[in-house]
Amino acid sequence: MILQQYQQLKDIIKEYLPPEQIARIDHAFTIASNAHEGQLRAGGEPYITHPVTVACTLARYHLDYETIMAGLLHDVVEDTPITMAQLQKLFGANVASLVAGVTKLDKLQFSNYKEAQVANLRKMVMAMVQDIRVIIIKLADRMHNMQTLRPLRPDKRRRIAKETLEIYTPIANRLGMHAIKDKLEALCFENIYPFRSAVMTGAVTQAIKNRKATIDQITEDVQKELEKRGIKGTIFCRDVSVFNIYRKLQAHKLEFHSILDNYCFTVIVDSVDTCYRSLGILHTLYKPRPGAFKDYIAVPKRNGYQSLHTALIGPHGMPIEMLIRTEFMNAMSEMGVLARWSYNATEDQTTSAVMRQAKRWMNNLLELQESAGNAFEFVENVKDELFPDEIYVFTPEGSILELPAGSTPVDFAYAIHTDIGQKCIGARVDHQPYPLSWKLLSGQSVEIITSPTGRPNTSWLNFVVTSRARSKIRQYLNNLTKEEAVVLGRRLALNAVSLSSISEIPREKMDQILQETEHNTPDELFRDIALGNEMCLLVVQKILGSGAGSDPASYGLPADKKFPIRGTFGMLISFAPCCQPVPGDDIVAQVTTGKGLIIHCSNCRQLKHETEQSRDKFLQVEWDDHLIEQIFQTTITIEFINATGALAHIIRVIGDAGAVIGDMSTNRKDSTSSIMELKVGVQSLDHLNSIMKEIRILPNVLTVNRCNGNLRQQRKEERS
Repeated sequence: MILQQYQQLKDIIKEYLPPEQIARIDHAFTIASNAHEGQLRAGGEPYITHPVTVACTLARYHLDYETIMAGLLHDVVEDTPITMAQLQKLFGANVASLVAGVTKLDKLQFSNYKEAQVANLRKMVMAMVQDIRVIIIKLADRMHNMQTLRPLRPDKRRRIAKETLEIYTPIANRLGMHAIKDKLEALCFENIYPFRSAVMTGAVTQAIKNRKATIDQITEDVQKELEKRGIKGTIFCRDVSVFNIYRKLQAHKLEFHSILDNYCFTVIVDSVDTCYRSLGILHTLYKPRPGAFKDYIAVPKRNGYQSLHTALIGPHGMPIEMLIRTEFMNAMSEMGVLARWSYNATEDQTTSAVMRQAKRWMNNLLELQESAGNAFEFVENVKDELFPDEIYVFTPEGSILELPAGSTPVDFAYAIHTDIGQKCIGARVDHQPYPLSWKLLSGQSVEIITSPTGRPNTSWLNFVVTSRARSKIRQYLNNLTKEEAVVLGRRLALNAVSLSSISEIPREKMDQILQETEHNTPDELFRDIALGNEMCLLVVQKILGSGAGSDPASYGLPADKKFPIRGTFGMLISFAPCCQPVPGDDIVAQVTTGKGLIIHCSNCRQLKHETEQSRDKFLQVEWDDHLIEQIFQTTITIEFINATGALAHIIRVIGDAGAVIGDMSTNRKDSTSSIMELKVGVQSLDHLNSIMKEIRILPNVLTVNRCNGNLRQQRKEERS
């Protein structure tokens, strides 16, 4: 069986590798087979079947012979007596380096599984930065491991699948390898939720059969229209991802048929110019939906993806999405960086958007490694880089810069150059003064004002969102002299509580703070505040919050500040978008590095897993009923019958109740009803409940619910 499987590998590599390189692969197979002699996998098959399968996966993408050899040998150092020195002597430095990159650090002792996981991930990421083939081998390895999980215990299968979903599928997506990402996600879904996966797969298969005639009709109409205009192109309906459908059902609380009713087609033409011509033809054939056009050719996504996206109203009012791209763009969208080997590309094409974006990301990871304080911080920064919502802003020269959603002018400054970030003192957005802490929006033009005397500020850590900016600011603060740090920390602490001198804080209060924070002198405390190691006002809240009144004056502090959470005066506070708490909800505060306190509902589902692992990052807090002077936004979903005036009645009731109406979106559920998602501003939980009660009694309203879905996650899923 082993020789038969290896013969399949040889049949593949004979198509594109010369005989002398195949001979070296034969040698690698012989060494790996002998090294794994007698070893069995959990399913009982010989262990060598695993590296051969990994090598076959690599060969199907036409990877070079060194990568194929490393795929065959990737477990010999970890699971057999063969050493890295022997491997280098037998096969050379390149193959040994690739094997080292995917080999776990199991020879070292770690205090727990999480520490080992972080160390291994850091090692793999840094090896990937040096040679991108490392992560390609690792993804092929993970693919086969996911396909052969069945013999393992259910809990172990779920743990491996969740790790894959958290780390490896985002990396594959970040490098544009959507084909591998989709396969891994399907396998994860199957192992985490086997019953749901089976039901969903059956339903999707049946739905595809039912709509085949409609798909064929649209395909034929588009093909005829393109040919009539002299354009040669290929059109096909995109494969349906069961896992993506499941995520959308969970996120949007929609019914199954409402997602499957959206038809998505890909049109492949010969050039970029023809892409735009085809777009005009499609808009002539079917009416476009306003505001639904996206040009990812002119402005590629972060992973280099390029295509034109347009949403149309097709026959009988059915929604259609069309993706228009060239053949090379299509190859890159499926294979990403793998297209460098598997697609017969020219030299210019190998430096395409995907390759440029991948190289830029690798360089960014190197900078994160250099400035990260420890392995945990580095890995968290990498994860932040894997899950960005994008905005596109312009430099004064008209160049486009891509940043994560929520970025500020400080993030923009560091993205341009570290020196610009370090010397930033202000910003102009669209030629107008703009606060450094305000979020940027897509389409804005940003100019950074610098000064030779400008310096990073610890308070910037409260609002920057990019890993690059955060790590560079911390790196600067860590390099401050003791005297500089003390001066900066004292200024930040006093400004936060509107005091001019430390003597204005009662001596007994300061002594208590020093004792609780284990500092000998105020200068030591101020230095840690400057370096971001100590949140002074959080310490004050911990020491004085319980049993004390909510009036800041009771602490010897100014009485003119108003804060909705008891004991948090002067601190940076934000409200979590996942649960959108309002006064009256039971709440907890999540302590974040450099971002202040994030207020969540106590029963927030997003915190369930996190609180079990890091309970010390959460504080029990309370609303301060006497100091609440603002409107709080939350989201409700309303299902209603499509009757004349139904929507107007709902809006009028909300307005009469004194609520502020924000963003609103309505989706058709079926032929008789629709679902509206509405953001409203309310004063309290009682206020929200009274509004929902008034809406429920309207004649055409079916259901009213408070929406606790994570809105940021929903936007990611809409893009995937």
